[in-house]
Amino acid sequence: MSETLKIAFIKARWHADIVDNALVGFEQRIGEAGAPATVTPFDVPGAFEMPLLAKKLGQSGKYDAVVCAALVVDGGIYRHDFVAQAVVDGLMTAQLETGVPTFSVSLTPHHFQPTEEHVGFFRDHFVKKGAEAADAVLMIAKLEV
Repeated sequence: MSETLKIAFIKARWHADIVDNALVGFEQRIGEAGAPATVTPFDVPGAFEMPLLAKKLGQSGKYDAVVCAALVVDGGIYRHDFVAQAVVDGLMTAQLETGVPTFSVSLTPHHFQPTEEHVGFFRDHFVKKGAEAADAVLMIAKLEV
């Protein structure tokens, strides 16, 4: 892979102290792999806003991949189920309509509470998931289709 990959990384601002760790893990893994890449972060209010921006970035022709990260929590009214499903469907649609690989680091944990234990666990988990997203981006970038 000699060409520099151009990657857009969309981050939802809800639970930003947790979600931003996906970008940390992503950039660390890209660096470890020695992959020539430029990662451009974009912030959106919440997960629900990610699919439209992913589609616009894919249509722009400026990016080889789009990665999206969010934490959709159960607020006790089951809204999270609808949001999570809409986000996943929207990201898949954006990918299929633009032809630009779109990756999700969007988690919907059951029974999340903003306690030190949960926040710490998910901060670490998002680093791991960001690294896994980097691996997926690099794997797809190597495919010749």
